[in-house]
Amino acid sequence: MNTIAARQAKIILVDDHPLVRDGLRMRLEGVPGFQVAGEAGNAGDALALAEALNPDLALMDVGMNGMNGIALAALFHERFPAVRVLMLSMHDNIEYVTQAVRAGAIGYLLKDSPASEIVHAIAAVLDNRTFFSAGIAARMIQASTLQTPVERLTPRELEILDALGDGLSSKQIAERYGLSVRTVETHRLNLKRKLEIEGQAELIKFAVERRRR
Repeated sequence: MNTIAARQAKIILVDDHPLVRDGLRMRLEGVPGFQVAGEAGNAGDALALAEALNPDLALMDVGMNGMNGIALAALFHERFPAVRVLMLSMHDNIEYVTQAVRAGAIGYLLKDSPASEIVHAIAAVLDNRTFFSAGIAARMIQASTLQTPVERLTPRELEILDALGDGLSSKQIAERYGLSVRTVETHRLNLKRKLEIEGQAELIKFAVERRRR
């Protein structure tokens, strides 16, 4: 059961254009269950917001000045894996979309999407489901069939998977990579979802067998 559904979901807006953030805030503030908890115009401010507010979702622009949204999504996935990242972009280039997913984003939305689609996308991602704008979804499905589940994991997830295969506990993995135990546990949940594995025992078995290959 999604515990977010029982309360207001905290959303942060990350875009280097104030007018874009203003428009998004206006679209979202009246939606029941959504709370725009903060805004950031660059990567540093976004990371500070995530640390301070512990949001449920970051709606993040791809093409920001300085560190772009894809690199920032990877940092979010490493430091705050419980925060869902929904990318927002004016580009429908499938390479951008693939890079965003590899960085840990679980949705990719075009900036010219209607307000109803933005709301639908946020609701889907908050429910831990992927969402792609209609023009992108078919190409993403085609691209995903060319990858194995392991190839769709992020670099950090691969590290966690290998550490599990080496027999390390969550505490030992946290110490190895300078993470909290809670962060490691969140990565383990993401691994099960992406690898379509049900239990922890099955995940460890998969990791051990992978290391033996």
